[in-house]
Amino acid sequence: MLFAYGIFKVIYAPHKAFKEIAQNPRYIGPTLIMILFIAANVTSAYAFFSKIYVEATLPSLENKDLWTEDKSFWQPLNGANCVENFTDYIAGKYYGNRSIEFSVESDKIAVELHNIESVNCSSQGGYKRLYLKVKWTSPNDPLKNASLYIFSGTSSSYRNITDQLSAFGVWNNLTVPLADGWVGEIDWGNVTGLKLEMVWNQKANIRVLLDGLFFGGVYKAFWEEATTYLALYGANSFMQFTLRWFLLGGVLYVFTKLFKAKTVWRVILVLAGFTLITMFVQAVISAATFSVMPTLRYPLEYIGGVKGEAENAYKKIMEEAWLTNTIYSAVQVAIMVWTVMLCSIAVRLSTEFTWTTSLLTAFVAYFATLFIENFLMQV
Repeated sequence: MLFAYGIFKVIYAPHKAFKEIAQNPRYIGPTLIMILFIAANVTSAYAFFSKIYVEATLPSLENKDLWTEDKSFWQPLNGANCVENFTDYIAGKYYGNRSIEFSVESDKIAVELHNIESVNCSSQGGYKRLYLKVKWTSPNDPLKNASLYIFSGTSSSYRNITDQLSAFGVWNNLTVPLADGWVGEIDWGNVTGLKLEMVWNQKANIRVLLDGLFFGGVYKAFWEEATTYLALYGANSFMQFTLRWFLLGGVLYVFTKLFKAKTVWRVILVLAGFTLITMFVQAVISAATFSVMPTLRYPLEYIGGVKGEAENAYKKIMEEAWLTNTIYSAVQVAIMVWTVMLCSIAVRLSTEFTWTTSLLTAFVAYFATLFIENFLMQV
C-alpha cells in the first residue's frame, strides 16, 4: 500500500514521484509518512532509553537530600548543638535549600544519623557507595583524625576518612565505598545509621556543616520508568511533523506566489508533506545508531545539578558517546541537504522555475520553516 501512494518512490525516483503526485495530490500520502515517522521516532527513543542507566539513591531524588534537610534525623553527641543552616548549603537540582550545622567547644565533634529504617548495602544488589558533603569553618587547623561509622542495630563498623577531609572552609565531597575496607563486622544488608567523628589536636570552637547525604552506586535502567516518556515522545513526534509539514507548505506557497507562480495550495502542501520522508529516514537511522551505542550511565553528580560537578559528569558522558554524536550530527546535516534538494524538485515541477530559482526558494523556505518551528516550540 505504501508503494501504491508513491511514498518510497520519493526516495529513489523523486522527479518521477513528484510529477505523479502533482497530477493527483492526496493527503493520505503525507499522512502515512507521518505515521511511519512517529513509529520510527518512538522506536528511536526506545533504543536510546534502553542504553541509559540512572543512578538510584536513598533518599530517592524525589525526596531530595532528606537527611540533610531535617535536623530531627541527627543526634549531636558530647554536648554539640544542631541547627538547620539556610545560608550555607549545596545549590543543586536535588539538594534542597539548607544544610545541617553542628557546633561545639571541644577538640572533637561527633554526630549520629538515626531513624533511617533499614538500608541494604550488601554486595548482593545493595547500595555500593555513600555520598556526603562536609565543610568546617572553624577551627582553621588541620584535622587530626576523621572517622565514619556505619551501624547495623547495635553492631558497628568504621573507616578512616581523614584523607578525604583535607580542605578547610570549602565543601569536601566524600564518596565512600561500602561493605569492603571497613573495620568491624556488621550486617551490610541492614544498615540502620551512621556516625561522623572529627578530631583536632587541641580544643577549639568547632563548626561543621553537612549536606548531600545519599546512599548510591546502584544503576537502574531508565527504560523501567520511560513508558510515559515514550507516550509523550509519540505525541511530540505528531506535533513536530504536523507543524513542520504545514509551515513548510505555507512558506513554499507564499514564496512561489511572490515570484508570480500559479501554484495551488493543495498541490504545494501535499508535495511538502512528501519531502518530509527524510524525517522518517532520519528516525530509522537514529534508531539503528542508538541500538549499537555503548551503555551510558548518568551518575548523581550529573542529575544532582551542582555547578561544576554536573558539567564534568556530562563531559564524561559525551566522551563515551562521541561516536554516536558524530554519526547523529553527520546524518542531521545530510538530511537537511537532502530535504532542500527534494523541495527544490517539488518547486521546479509545480512552478516551472529555473533550477537556480527553485533551489534558492527551497533553501530559504526550508530554513525559514526550521526557524519558525524552533521559535514556536520554545514559546
